[in-house]
Amino acid sequence: MADPATAFQEQVEEAFLASQATVDLNTFFVITSAIFVLIMQAGFCMLTAGSVRARNARGIILKNLMDACVAAIMYFLTGWGVAGLLVGDANSFIGTSQYTLNGLDASALYNWFFQYAFAAAACTIVSGALAERATFVAYLLYSVYIIGFVYPVVTHWIWSPSGWASAFRSELADGTYKSLLFGSGAIDFAGSGAVHMVGGVAACAGAALLGPRLGRYDANGKPIPIPGHNVALAVLGTFLLWVGWYGFNPGSALGIVNGFSTTVARVCVTTTLAGASGGLMTLFTHVLIQYKVSGNVTWDVMVAANGALAGLVSVTAPCATITPYAAIIIGIIGAWVYLGGSYLNSHILRIDDPVDAIAVHGWAGMWGVLAAGLFSTEAYVAEVYGTVPGTEDGVRKYGGFYGGGGSLFAAQIVYMLSVVAWVGGMMGIFFAILKFAGILRVTPEVEAAGCDASHYGGSAYHGVGGEAGIVMPTAKAMGKGDASSTDGEELEKLRAEVAELSVKVHAMTATV
Repeated sequence: MADPATAFQEQVEEAFLASQATVDLNTFFVITSAIFVLIMQAGFCMLTAGSVRARNARGIILKNLMDACVAAIMYFLTGWGVAGLLVGDANSFIGTSQYTLNGLDASALYNWFFQYAFAAAACTIVSGALAERATFVAYLLYSVYIIGFVYPVVTHWIWSPSGWASAFRSELADGTYKSLLFGSGAIDFAGSGAVHMVGGVAACAGAALLGPRLGRYDANGKPIPIPGHNVALAVLGTFLLWVGWYGFNPGSALGIVNGFSTTVARVCVTTTLAGASGGLMTLFTHVLIQYKVSGNVTWDVMVAANGALAGLVSVTAPCATITPYAAIIIGIIGAWVYLGGSYLNSHILRIDDPVDAIAVHGWAGMWGVLAAGLFSTEAYVAEVYGTVPGTEDGVRKYGGFYGGGGSLFAAQIVYMLSVVAWVGGMMGIFFAILKFAGILRVTPEVEAAGCDASHYGGSAYHGVGGEAGIVMPTAKAMGKGDASSTDGEELEKLRAEVAELSVKVHAMTATV
């Protein structure tokens, strides 16, 4: 007969090993998700590079790289502390401890890595909206400011157990409970508001104060299209972003075992359906509008790409608390929000946004926050957020379309408006200071020639000149010998003529 003490000890050891395995698997899942989110940096880089003119591609690539670098340093120094995501006794507005990770347990370091990837994504959203005319110094200063202070404040509101809008508000050490906003707290599972709205609103503030690119509007204020130079690159970026979203949304469960796997699987499904429906509806709606206005039909891949991204942004807040059917509806409405927002920005407000970041992330992000208050089901809200602490029934508020009343929707509205006010105010003041100091925008001469030539070491495409992608002839190719020969002047004249021709070709295609 086995010794009872020995048997008990074996049971304890087995339980400990099982518990440790759970921690290890969840940690591995979150770290893997963070790597997928970092892949989104490559997606943003390709999307923005392809959406600008060739003479500005090298500079925008550098800015995207610097986002990842600056975000790492600033989120270590101040961002994590301001966010206060693991601290339950901080104030409701801003985190007050764990700056430079001081006091953060080693077993929780994976949380910093995951949240750093989110911070870098929020920062990068702005790069495309400011493309082709913002100075590098201004962009670096912006990156430091938004990562070090503006962005983490919003994440504290919504994801910290102390945040005033958070659905995670928890029991205090003295046994009292923090009241939830409208008895509910706001739902922003993966960041339609905390990430995408922050980036979109900041992009709006920056682009508005920068002003439009040279030649973007005619004398009557009518927009003149300035197409990007590489559609393939931009669509590659879209696919990379979509793939990265499978770390962004499912990873926000912060675990995959002990009950998390069902949530993670559902989030993968809702994310996929919203992105797909957004891309389809945007493409067909754009074709219908185009046919009604001009009688022509053009299947525009860039419109479809941005529509898919808008669908993904829209579902990011409610992805864990909605049904697959609701995800399709949210993606469809997100497509219309994107198209309407894009038109409003370019034609009414005359805000020049080369990549439509404001419409994709700002406007669609707002819709995503509101959608959580309408489509979240009672069962899924309870599964993800648990019961309400300190109440008799513990029942969570849920979506208005499912009979949950208006409390959750009211919380979503207050949270959404607060993000707009905070980010718009702080970033508007910041960009206004840079503009007043004369360091926000490059000179007209630099902008007209392209920033790459004078600021970033030349073209991203060596041996290729102009905007139409015309290969410049070399002396050897023309049988003229060395370029320093007596025929050098003739060769340089020919080069100038080819460059002038390429600019004219671009000008002609830009008006089509």
